[in-house]
Amino acid sequence: MKRRQMRYWAGILALGMTGAGPRLARAQTSSQSQSQATAPTKEPTTEQTSAQTSGQTSDQKTAPTGATYQPKYAGDPARSESEALALGYMRVVLRAQREYKKRHDKFAESLAALAGTGSFTKRLAQTTDRGDYTASFRSHKDGFVLTMTPNHMDSEHRSFYAEDDGVIHADDQKAADEDSPKVK
Repeated sequence: MKRRQMRYWAGILALGMTGAGPRLARAQTSSQSQSQATAPTKEPTTEQTSAQTSGQTSDQKTAPTGATYQPKYAGDPARSESEALALGYMRVVLRAQREYKKRHDKFAESLAALAGTGSFTKRLAQTTDRGDYTASFRSHKDGFVLTMTPNHMDSEHRSFYAEDDGVIHADDQKAADEDSPKVK
């Protein structure tokens, strides 16, 4: 059961969608398992055998170290898988905040208070560790600030910033703030 829930949330966070994400994630998972089941078996080559004994597959051995990121949808602003997950998390929080404000006429004061709103769950609120990123949430009188700070900042791991207006800003040189360029 937990594995299915993990796939569900990975699909939502990676795709940044609430409606099509779970169905698409399940379709991709089932098509992957079908293709694995119907793939013809062949004898491994000498290169594959030596790569397997050294702990690498032939794909890992021939692939460049900086694998190219494949966008998840048209107009995807992410530069890496880590960024896609961070942006997906931010979108889930921002949508949940909008819904919370509609219900309560104010923004949630913490991530724990936001749990159960929209697709934001208690599990998402439990930790601020989001893989290669750390989430930070601060509420203030009439709004909030949400940031995603990478463990190691570089061109593929930008920092992100959003306020109650729902606009996400990014910066690959310093911690993102309201003056950083907007994510498209």
